Amino acid sequence: MKDKLKQAAMEAAKKAYVPYSNYKVGAALLTKSGKIFTGCNVENSSYGLTNCAERTAVFKAVSEGETDFEEIMIYVDSEKLPTPCGACRQVLAEFSSDLKITIISKNEEIHTDIGKLLPLSFKLEKK
Repeated sequence: MKDKLKQAAMEAAKKAYVPYSNYKVGAALLTKSGKIFTGCNVENSSYGLTNCAERTAVFKAVSEGETDFEEIMIYVDSEKLPTPCGACRQVLAEFSSDLKITIISKNEEIHTDIGKLLPLSFKLEKK
């Protein structure tokens, strides 16, 4: 499954719309039901409207009724690691407190989890 997830993230990066940064990021999100949802970064001239690959994948999954996530793999064809921004970390934490995260660049691969990347996330207190 790891190879399939990595390949999906690599393919997603190729579809990124990045006319400003030229930094193509792809993400592949594995749900606990075994489905994979991909996303790429989509830039906009109004930078605040740009959407990251991680959030694109999450929003696609949620729009299809999937909210239980197992792992996300984030890939960039660059030497610079594509670490998730704060907004992406919070969105990922919304759906999983133990989400596995693999971050891959041309020459480096890191394995971590959402708790390490965002130890004090905002949480909905269910009553």
